[in-house]
Amino acid sequence: MKTILHYATSTVVPQQSRAEISVSFDVLQSCSGTLSGCNFLVFGLGHDSLMWSSFNPLGTTVFLEEDPKWVQTVLKDAPNLKAHYVRYQTQLIQADELMRTYRSEPYCLPAKAYVKGNTKCKLALTTLPEEVYERQWDLIMIDAPRGYFNEAPGRMGAIFSAAVMARARTRPGVTHIFLHDVNRKVEKMFAMEFLCRKYLVKAVGRLWYFKIPSAANTTDVNSDDRFC
Repeated sequence: MKTILHYATSTVVPQQSRAEISVSFDVLQSCSGTLSGCNFLVFGLGHDSLMWSSFNPLGTTVFLEEDPKWVQTVLKDAPNLKAHYVRYQTQLIQADELMRTYRSEPYCLPAKAYVKGNTKCKLALTTLPEEVYERQWDLIMIDAPRGYFNEAPGRMGAIFSAAVMARARTRPGVTHIFLHDVNRKVEKMFAMEFLCRKYLVKAVGRLWYFKIPSAANTTDVNSDDRFC
C-alpha cells in the first residue's frame, strides 16, 4: 500500500516505459506464486526501485548503486529497500580495449571465468556485496551504472558478470537478464558478445530480454573460449 501511495502522490515517473516495465513484470509474476518468490538483482537504484521491490513481495530484491549519497537519499524515504553502494573499477572509455583484449586472459573465458575474487579479469566485478555472490539470481536487471560519458563506469563489467553468474547457475531453470539502454553502442556490443543473440527472446523499446541457460544444465553453453 505504501508503494501505491508513493507513486499516486509523486510527479516522478520510472526510468523505463510502461511497455519495457511489462516485460520484467511478466517474468516476476511467473514466480510470485511460489513460496520464496524470485531472487532479483538490480544494477541501479532509482525512482522505480519501490516498484520493482513491490513486484517481488515474497522474494529477495537487491539494488546496486554507484552513488553513495543517492543510496542514503533513497533509503531515507524507503528504508526497507535492500540497496548497496558499489565502486566500479572501469571507465566507459576503456570499453573497446576491454573487448579487444579480454580473450587473452584465460580467467575471462567461459572455461575458467568466475566473478568473486577474479582479479585477473578486468571485466569481473570483484567489489560487490557478499550477498550478491552467495545467492543465485533468477532475474538480473542491468540499468546501471552510468554509461553516457567517458569517465562513467559503463556497463561492461555488469554485463560480463551477469553472464558468468548465469552460466554458473546450479538451480533449475534459466537466468532472466534484462538490459536497458541498448540503443547505446557499448550496451549493444557487450550484450552480443556475452549475453548472446541466440538467447535474446524479446526486444521492447530500449530493453532487451535474455534467457541464459546454465552450463550445468545444457551442452549449448559449454564452449571453452566463446560465450556465444
